[in-house]
Amino acid sequence: MAILVIAEHDNKQLKTGTTNTIAAATKLGADVSVLVAGHECADAAAAATKVPGVTKVLVADAAQYAVPLAENMAALVVSIAGQFTHVLAPATGFGKNFMPRVAALLDVAQISDISGIESADTFVRPIYAGNVLATVQSKDKIKVITVRITAFDPAAGEGSAATENVAAVADSGLTQFKGQEVTKSARPELTAARVIVSGGRGMGNGENFKILEALADKLGAAVGASRAAVDSGFVTNDYQVGQTGKIVAPELYIAVGISGAIQHLAGMKDSKVIVAINKDAEAPIFSVANYWLVEDLFKAVPEMTAAL
Repeated sequence: MAILVIAEHDNKQLKTGTTNTIAAATKLGADVSVLVAGHECADAAAAATKVPGVTKVLVADAAQYAVPLAENMAALVVSIAGQFTHVLAPATGFGKNFMPRVAALLDVAQISDISGIESADTFVRPIYAGNVLATVQSKDKIKVITVRITAFDPAAGEGSAATENVAAVADSGLTQFKGQEVTKSARPELTAARVIVSGGRGMGNGENFKILEALADKLGAAVGASRAAVDSGFVTNDYQVGQTGKIVAPELYIAVGISGAIQHLAGMKDSKVIVAINKDAEAPIFSVANYWLVEDLFKAVPEMTAAL
C-alpha cells in the first residue's frame, strides 16, 4: 500500500496536525509520502523530510499554491492520487476545504474525521457529537480520509526522507485569494496548546475573561470558550471549542463557568485531565471532569491564580 498525506503548512513550517496525520498514516503501512504544495515552500518541505515514518516528500512549488485554494489543491491531489491507495489530510479547516472535492472528483466516498484505524479498509469515526463511535469499511480503490488530529499522538523522532518535485497543475482561475485577518496572540494556538483555560456563559461578559487570561498567563495556557460565550459576544469565534468550533485534547483542560452542553463536550472530552469550576452542582460538565469544584468562579479563579 502507498499512502499520501497532504501537509498543512505556511510555506515555512508544518502546521499542527500534519505530524498527527502522518502518525495515523504509518498505522496503515510503511510507504508514506507527504505532499507539500506551496510557493517558496522549501523550508516546509525540509521539515517534512525530518518527520519519522515519511519515506518521500513530494514538492509542488508554484504561485497558485501560495494559499491552499480548494480548486487548485484538489486538482493537484487528483493528478497524483492514482499512485496511492490512501489519501489523508488533517480534519482541520485546511483538510475540510478541499478533501471533499478530491473525493468527488475521484468518485469515491470520503471517510471523515477518523479517530481510529482497524485495518487498511476499516476505520473508526465519531458521530452524534462524539456519543457514538461508528466503525466503517470502504471498498473504494482509493480511500480519501480526514484525520481527527487529537486522536493520534504526533509522530516523534527524526526522519530522513528523500524529496521529489511533482508537476504543478495549471491555476483553475475559479477563485482568487483576497486576504485574511489573522488573530495575533502571545499565547499558544488552541489546537496546539498543552493547557487550555476555557470560559462559558457563566463568565457574564467579555470583560470578565480577563480573570481567565490571568490564570492562563500563569499556566502558559491558551484561552478558549464555549459556543454560548461566543454567541453572547464575550469573545470572537476563534476561541470556540466544541463540535462547531475547534476539537482539542490538551494535557490539562480547565472549564470555568461552562455547563457542559453536548456540543462542547464533543470538542474537549478527550483532554487528558479535565478540571471544572461551576457553582451548579448538577452541571453536566462534572460528568466528564477528573476534578471539579462547586464554587463561584469569581471567587475560585482569582484564588487559584494567586496560589499559582
